[in-house]
Amino acid sequence: MVEVWVIAAVVVVCAVLVYVMAAARVVKQYERGVVFRFGRLVRGVRGPGFQFVVPFVDRLHKVNMQIVTMPVPGQDGITRDNVTVRVDAVIYFKVVDASDALVKVEDYRFAVSQMAQTSLRSIIGKSDLDDLLSNREKLNQGLELMIDSPSVGWGVQIDRVEIKDVSLPETMKRSMARQAEADRERRARIINADAELQASKKLSQAAHEMARQPAALQLRLLQTIVAVAAEKNSTLVLPFPVELLRFLERATPAEAAQAVRAVSDVAEAGAPQAGQKGPAPGSTEPGADAAGEEPPPGADGATDTERVDARAPAGRGTGSPPSADGGSGPG
Repeated sequence: MVEVWVIAAVVVVCAVLVYVMAAARVVKQYERGVVFRFGRLVRGVRGPGFQFVVPFVDRLHKVNMQIVTMPVPGQDGITRDNVTVRVDAVIYFKVVDASDALVKVEDYRFAVSQMAQTSLRSIIGKSDLDDLLSNREKLNQGLELMIDSPSVGWGVQIDRVEIKDVSLPETMKRSMARQAEADRERRARIINADAELQASKKLSQAAHEMARQPAALQLRLLQTIVAVAAEKNSTLVLPFPVELLRFLERATPAEAAQAVRAVSDVAEAGAPQAGQKGPAPGSTEPGADAAGEEPPPGADGATDTERVDARAPAGRGTGSPPSADGGSGPG
């Protein structure tokens, strides 16, 4: 009799163990459990931990409550300004109601993916190319609202949507590069013109100051000469007196031309041209002997008669050449 009771107890214990093993479920911290009893939703969501269900009657479905990162495939579209682009995006979402995510939509991941693709195409068609490239924050917010509106009924919350990449045709890239280069060239010219304007104003002020103190202009001339002489070059510096410039300003055109010719003659005499050499020591000029005799008549291309006429007084007229007996010709 005792053996029978022992065997019955063992059988009961085994049955309880089998029941517990069949009914026990473990729900992780980032999951929630939804129970269906005979295909009908049991109210209430099972939290994390050790959960029991009725074996062969209840079915426990676990739903992940973590934020899901889903890339949106690249979508080709035409912007509002008729530019063909390809846009890639990424979407972050999570399940906030496990029951609705299982009951109201067949596959919430696939549904969110398709909704993101259609919304991305709609955003591309409503936006300009400049907005896609520079105003992405506003487009991200609009895209998030478009996806979040229908997904609220699915128990899904859209956390964030980001436009990841905008691919342009090669021809459009070259056109944008030329536009950027032209814009930089325009700004460089504007800055250069502004600098020239400021420099001209400063030079005008300096000219007024130097006009009050003439010695300042002389010091500036000496500084320029020192700066030029500091470099190793073959530049010939000829200081030009400032007083001469003032004289030329007050002089008549004839006097100014005469003064300029005088300065040019002095410069040519002080700085002979390169390659021009004088007579060697001990050598004589052609047409003159070693005793220093004058060149014969006609050596310079003029006759004795022309020399006599040139030495004649200015008041006498040019007469006839002298006769053979030493007398003068008729007046």
